[in-house]
Amino acid sequence: MTSPERTREPASIDQLLGFTLSDRHARGRMVRLGPVLGRILAAHDYPRVIKELLAEALVLTAVMGALLKRDGSQLTLQAQTRGGAIDLLVCDYRDGELRGYVSFDPKRCAALGEAAALSDLFGEGYLAVTFDLDATGERYQGIVPLEGQSLAQAVEAYFARSEQVPTLIRTAIDLRSNHPIAGALLIQHLAEGEEGGERLHVRPDHPEWQHVAIMGGSVEPAELLDTELPLSELLWRLFHEEREVRVQPLMPVSRGCRCSVVHFEEVLARFPKEDRRDMRDDNGVIVVDCAFCSREFAIQD
Repeated sequence: MTSPERTREPASIDQLLGFTLSDRHARGRMVRLGPVLGRILAAHDYPRVIKELLAEALVLTAVMGALLKRDGSQLTLQAQTRGGAIDLLVCDYRDGELRGYVSFDPKRCAALGEAAALSDLFGEGYLAVTFDLDATGERYQGIVPLEGQSLAQAVEAYFARSEQVPTLIRTAIDLRSNHPIAGALLIQHLAEGEEGGERLHVRPDHPEWQHVAIMGGSVEPAELLDTELPLSELLWRLFHEEREVRVQPLMPVSRGCRCSVVHFEEVLARFPKEDRRDMRDDNGVIVVDCAFCSREFAIQD
């Protein structure tokens, strides 16, 4: 892998980078969010602790969603709880479009402060990761207890338990200015080795994986957040000693709420007429509130 010229490549903001370490049978994804993150967080009046949590969930959803190969497929990250300050957290990624939302109890969040632990926020909860594959119409879902010190640790546990794939995840978040930044790195040991190759005996203590995990784990939060540092250059810093690093073209990430009058008309059409009648206001209009973008849509039924 040759070192990229910083002067020739723009800084990687609101972009994803995919790569493969062929000699180590590993693959990875990196993302850095800026304006897209700011727009999603601004859709609701979230307290600081919720913004931090949602920012981490969004970058995790992006790097996991970027593992999908086929257009139209979707990755959904969802956390539901019992007894915590948060009722529901949901994010999804499809074809470069990212969205997310958190429903929470304002009084409980205020009582917890800005340094709340994951267990305080979620109480007894679970993490569900769902892959919807457009080409086959198949859906795969894994559910694990919502444990650990961060959402990143909970997602690592998901891959270890549900997928049996050693996974390293690092995230970084900076919400101190009016221009929030968040970044993430995900690396996995490939159970199938090279595409179509012999299946490997994948385990956390595999020498190939231990090497990759040490190199990837050396990434600094400041590097993930450095808007002047292209993702390809960061990748070179981490793995420049590898014989071959296959790098995919950068993929832009956008705020992707898919709400529209047409969409909601199609959804409402699935309800019986009696149910739709109960939804109407005095003017015969059904008002639909989109939680993702905090907009109301007036549907004439």
